Amino acid sequence: MRILISGATGLVGSALVESLHSKGHTIRCLQRNKKPGSTSIWKTDDLFPSLDSNEPFDTVIHLAGENVADGRWSNSRKRRIMSSRVDGTRELVEYLSTLPQPPKTFISASAIGYYGDRGNELLTEQSGQGFGFLKDVCKCWEAEAKKASQSGARVVLLRFGMVLSPKGGALAKMLPPFKAGVGGTIGKGKQFMSWISIRDLVEIVDFAINTESINGPVNVVSPTPLTNKEFTQTLADVLKKPARLPVPPFALRLLFGEMANEMLLASSRVIPEKLLKSGYTFRDKDLKNTLEYCVYS
Repeated sequence: MRILISGATGLVGSALVESLHSKGHTIRCLQRNKKPGSTSIWKTDDLFPSLDSNEPFDTVIHLAGENVADGRWSNSRKRRIMSSRVDGTRELVEYLSTLPQPPKTFISASAIGYYGDRGNELLTEQSGQGFGFLKDVCKCWEAEAKKASQSGARVVLLRFGMVLSPKGGALAKMLPPFKAGVGGTIGKGKQFMSWISIRDLVEIVDFAINTESINGPVNVVSPTPLTNKEFTQTLADVLKKPARLPVPPFALRLLFGEMANEMLLASSRVIPEKLLKSGYTFRDKDLKNTLEYCVYS
């Protein structure tokens, strides 16, 4: 199968390229257009000269977007985050619609931020949207991705939870204080955290490519969401360190502003209902085993 991937150098993209290539797929990586003065986001001119016109892309996996967790959300940064997803997706979908044979499947990243802060409510793909900036980003992002269906593509919207990987991401930011013995819960630790191992994530994408009955939003999370307190204690146990220093919410709000409320203090108890009903078997459902793999592999 011929697969085009945007965002191929990121944590998720690089793992996907490795995994899909190992399964025998032909992978092309979509590059950003860095030509001075250009109004195009993507460098599409060189995608097809080396390919036979009768061999189009079967699947496009769109992952690219500015990292939402790289710093405080100023107004200008929020505009960049939104634009990187909405404008980037719109241009890519429009480009694909001009091809003689558009892809059969368009898989776009999204996030469980779509659901907002929902306390203990159990959230599935059928749950409505929440409130906040991340919800707005996900809603607009998914709306642009859905337009690929106008060219006949099956559209899959992958709503990622927190990705646990030995190569970086959220866990890499948690490890230094926990290894130093100064880790702790965020506030009282009652907020739910929905996570996914990188090993399951890459297999879920492959499953989505090959399962034609899957379309629309898909929660890419483990079936075992945990509270922040449970997550914190499990990580501390894996590292054999104490976790007795809770981080007060006011300090996080002071440091990160709006981002603290939506990414660190919000509660998202999300389950992968669609994947479970479709027959996907999770490899990593136990958080302790997953963290041991990430920390010690």
